[in-house]
Amino acid sequence: MAKGRILVIDDEKDLIELVRYNLEKEGFQVKSAQNGERGLAAAMQELPDIILVDLMLPGIDGLEVCRSLRNHSRTARIPVIMLTAKSEESDRVLGLELGADDYVTKPFSPRELIARIKAVLRRTSTPQAPSDVIRRGGLIIDLMRREVTCGGEPILLTATEFRLLQFLADHPGRVFSRSQLIAGALGRDVSVVDRTVDVHITGLRKKIGACGEWIETVRGFGYRFREQAES
Repeated sequence: MAKGRILVIDDEKDLIELVRYNLEKEGFQVKSAQNGERGLAAAMQELPDIILVDLMLPGIDGLEVCRSLRNHSRTARIPVIMLTAKSEESDRVLGLELGADDYVTKPFSPRELIARIKAVLRRTSTPQAPSDVIRRGGLIIDLMRREVTCGGEPILLTATEFRLLQFLADHPGRVFSRSQLIAGALGRDVSVVDRTVDVHITGLRKKIGACGEWIETVRGFGYRFREQAES
């Protein structure tokens, strides 16, 4: 039985075949595309469970692919892992800001890649109770539909942003450190750092607009979800 459908967008044919071989051994179904345009078309058609995209692609690069995926309702919540030969923090942060859920720096071992894929799938595909809805003022988080609205306006969030928002909203008034958010919302097996949490929270606040005021920064410690609206 297949564990999930994976789309690999990379212009290196040898790398695609290496990734395909190892992922199929693990029971995944693998599709591939060798440039950004074909990758976006495949994502829209296949709606995979997760997408691996290279940062340096001919034509539309990986960052633009990620931006386009997040801006389309059909693909906005598909988890994305970026593959990049660039190791600078600025490149990793930019990818996360555009909605990537994780990144793997080339060269990487197949075992590391598989572990990252499984970790992302675990934290983005947890079944939710069908009737669970969190309401905080004008903010509504529908856990079954995995939909968020602010003042009646739909908000497109990445899977990671959704889990962070859900976790904070589930514990109003409680302050969480960045490491606690990683463990509680993203999972202890996730290879991320404190800076990653800051990037996701910043993106989350920006997307939910006026409802972003519910998420408070506690200087020197972390974040909390406000208990009640200010008068």
